[in-house]
Amino acid sequence: MGSESPRSALKRERVRDYLLELVESHVPGDPIPSERTLCEQLSVSRPTLRSAVDELVNTGLIVREHGRGMFVAPAKITQELVADEHSFSLPKADGTWSSRVLELTTVQAGARVGRKLHISPAAEITYIARLRLVDGEPMAIEYLHVPALLVPGLRPADMESGDFYRFLRDQHRVRVHEAVQSIEPTVTNEVEARLLGVPLLSPALLFERLTRDDTGRPVEYVHSLYRGDRYRIVSRLALGEAGAPGPDAAARHHPGIPPGDLAGRGDVPSSMVGDVQPAV
Repeated sequence: MGSESPRSALKRERVRDYLLELVESHVPGDPIPSERTLCEQLSVSRPTLRSAVDELVNTGLIVREHGRGMFVAPAKITQELVADEHSFSLPKADGTWSSRVLELTTVQAGARVGRKLHISPAAEITYIARLRLVDGEPMAIEYLHVPALLVPGLRPADMESGDFYRFLRDQHRVRVHEAVQSIEPTVTNEVEARLLGVPLLSPALLFERLTRDDTGRPVEYVHSLYRGDRYRIVSRLALGEAGAPGPDAAARHHPGIPPGDLAGRGDVPSSMVGDVQPAV
């Protein structure tokens, strides 16, 4: 990736997964081992470790306290947008999208990715890092983890043209059915900023997605970094006449709308669209 070798980029990714495993297996306030200890445990350099730690600090998963060390951050408030099949839509984002594969390799899943994909930590996954472009301009970096058994012989060209989900269906008879995706703010590190052509620590959106096929089997785990200056998510809420409130109406909260303001309206259907902003 840029001046960073594929091996270094992959090593950093594994360090990130290890740190996320630590965070997810502990409770807020628990201590994280020191950087020196982690470097020795993972056999990585201090800059590689610090880059991964900085990312989790910036996304609010780890906190540093001067003179005390690192700790698991307080839990985040999670807002889930729920809609039935009649009221949810996900239109395609603006612009002409294309991809450039930065890395494609086969590695062991590891504890965290293995747990998400419901496979053994020792099972092989196909790891793909790719740059997503809109009208030829860098827009996002995607890191995909797919069970290797599902995509034998996968080539970079397969990830650079067409729809990956259509490829899974047509070439491997894997039919994606549903996905759970989270979105939160972050900032770019040095490598990400260079790839996206933005200043260091630029605002960005971090997406995490777990995709299942029509049998309920996890087939893809992805985390992606989108430029905060060019990409935004727009949600549309259907605010009709007030209806009979449900038992939890007073506690219902919609993003950006104070709790209680929609208490008398029952369920509020929504739709979302990814919106690419024009370059200035």
